[in-house]
Amino acid sequence: MRRYLASALCALSAIAWAGVTAGQPYPSRPIRLVVPFPPGGNVDTFSRVLFKHVEEDLGQPIVIDNRGGANGIVGSDTVAKGTPDGYTFLHTSFAFAVNPYVVKKLPFDIVKDFVPVTNVALGTGYLMVAHPNAPVKSVKDLIALAKSQPGQIRYSTAGIGNGQHLAGELFCLRAGISMLHVPYKGGGPALNAVVGGEVQIHYPAGSVGVPQVKAGRVRALAFTGEKRLSSLPDVPTIGEAALPGFFADAGWHAVFAPPKTPAAIVGRFQQAIRKALNVPQVHELYVSNGYEPKGDPPVVWAKAYLVDLKRLGEIAKAAKLEPQ
Repeated sequence: MRRYLASALCALSAIAWAGVTAGQPYPSRPIRLVVPFPPGGNVDTFSRVLFKHVEEDLGQPIVIDNRGGANGIVGSDTVAKGTPDGYTFLHTSFAFAVNPYVVKKLPFDIVKDFVPVTNVALGTGYLMVAHPNAPVKSVKDLIALAKSQPGQIRYSTAGIGNGQHLAGELFCLRAGISMLHVPYKGGGPALNAVVGGEVQIHYPAGSVGVPQVKAGRVRALAFTGEKRLSSLPDVPTIGEAALPGFFADAGWHAVFAPPKTPAAIVGRFQQAIRKALNVPQVHELYVSNGYEPKGDPPVVWAKAYLVDLKRLGEIAKAAKLEPQ
């Protein structure tokens, strides 16, 4: 009987402790946000503004963990293998969804090993910028120079299969030219490469490129989107400048969680992000830099994500990107 009572008391204690644990509000401790690119890149720049407001809503610090390398694969793998308790998330660009088409073997499955949380924003395009000393002042100048020096003009991107890479290859395809692609380990190093003169051309997102243009560190030749960038209204689109009908968007930024993360936690995090995107200065930051704030619910984003995987595969094929 004593053994039975002891066992019963232990069981009751366990049940009581489970109830207390289950009753703890979420979140109850700091959250890690993995940004799979080095500091200074596009996703990192937005993260540091957006998630300050997200942490205010959640009442807990959000620690940004930059884990650059392999076009976002290193940091993404950290989240794929993370604990599904709501304290680890991934904030990445759509290069995440292009990687399966340009990398022969990934350490994870981008559908099975991640839970879609929300699409933070959709990029309308990239800037095409040149080093100030490069002998080009327009898109037509660049095309003419590239035709006279096939494969000699270098352009930097944040990695193989990155959106910048797709934009660059599509531009070459449409212009009938050949430029040398130089991939770096993130948007920050890729931008530094054109500022420092290691390459002649780069395709930064507006949030990163506009300050450099206004500071005179790079020269803006064009914008890859359908419409001009509001923060640089005098810079034409590539379609206006040289290639009618040309358009290359900058894809999406989105948040994912480790597999099996509880739906209630995913929903709570998405709601905090959507609320932060509606903060006037945050909303204006995205819009002025060529992004459309989104913040869709997990179910809506999950469906759109699968559709976009197919679209991106078609773009990668059109750009003749081969898995390496």
